[in-house]
Amino acid sequence: SRDCARKICSLDRQCDVMASADFTVVQSLLMPDHANFNIRFATNEMAIAYTAKSKRADEINAKNWHEILLDKDVIYGRADPNRDPCGYRSVMVMQLAENHYKVPGLAGKLESKHGQKYIRPKETDLLALLEAGEIDYLFIYRSVAEQHGIKMLLLPDEVNLGKAELAEMYAKASVEITGKKPGEPITKKGKAMVYSVTIPLNTPNRKAAEAYVLLLLSEQGREIMRRNGQPPLTPAPADGSDNIPDSIRKLTTPLQESESKAP
Repeated sequence: SRDCARKICSLDRQCDVMASADFTVVQSLLMPDHANFNIRFATNEMAIAYTAKSKRADEINAKNWHEILLDKDVIYGRADPNRDPCGYRSVMVMQLAENHYKVPGLAGKLESKHGQKYIRPKETDLLALLEAGEIDYLFIYRSVAEQHGIKMLLLPDEVNLGKAELAEMYAKASVEITGKKPGEPITKKGKAMVYSVTIPLNTPNRKAAEAYVLLLLSEQGREIMRRNGQPPLTPAPADGSDNIPDSIRKLTTPLQESESKAP
C-alpha cells in the first residue's frame, strides 16, 4: 500500500483507484494534494500462516506461538514495515504479544531473530517460500490466508489488531517508518485494521473508477468481501465526504474531524 501511494505522490503516476490495507496511508501520503476523500470499507486481523510441513506445526497454538517462533530451528517471514502495512503491523503484534504474555524483551527477540533475511516488500511475496518449506511461518492477514486456502493460527484479540473496542490497548504499540520525504520518519501507532479506498485526483478514467468504487461498496461488493474473510463496514465511514461523487456518497457516512486523524 505504501509503495503504491508513493508512486502517486512522489512519481506522479496516474492511478484510477487506490485501495490501502491501512486507511492512514491514504491520509498521510495522498491527502489533500493527491486525493480529497478516503472511504473506509472493510476490516481484517493479523494471523500466522503455516503448512503441514512447518516445524512444530502440531504443537503451535494461541498460547505458545511466540515461544515456537523463537525456536532456533524455526524460520518465519514478514513484510517490510517501510513498504507495506502488514510489515509494521507484524512488529506491532510482537510488541502487543510482549505485553499480553508478560515476557520482557519478547518483541525485540522476535523482530531481530532473522535480521533482514526473510523480509520482503509484501507478505504475499513470502507465500512461495512458505509453501516450498523454506520458511515455517509467516505473519499475514487472515483474509489472505483464507483466500489462499492455507493453514493459519488465529491470534488473541489483544494481539491481532482486529477489534476496534481494544483501540487503547493497540495504541501501546508503535513503529517508526519512513515518511513522505527521505530523512523524515513517522511513527505509526497501533490501531484496529481498517482498509480504505479513494480515487486519486489524477485518475485518467474517472467514470470507470467511480463505477468500481460503487460496486465495492454495494451489497454485491460487501458480500464478496465477506466471502473472502474481510468484514465490510456498512455504511462506510468517509473522510472528505463532500468530495465524494453523489452516487457513492449515499453508501457512506461522514466522519468527524476528530475521527480522521493519521497516522
